[in-house]
Amino acid sequence: MPKLKTHKGTAKRIKLTSTGKLTRRRAFGTHLLAKKSKSRKRAINTTATITGSMAKNVKRALGV
Repeated sequence: MPKLKTHKGTAKRIKLTSTGKLTRRRAFGTHLLAKKSKSRKRAINTTATITGSMAKNVKRALGV
């Protein structure tokens, strides 16, 4: 069976850490920021970790 191709859209958005965890950016942080509170914008600016069954699917898409 041939190798699976890497899903490039996923590869651009998700980073694999050295310990094998998957990190992603949070949504809603690019525009319309004037109406959002400072605390909300700070929370949006942090990275999120992908866990569980979604991590399994993403790792398959990345070919890990």
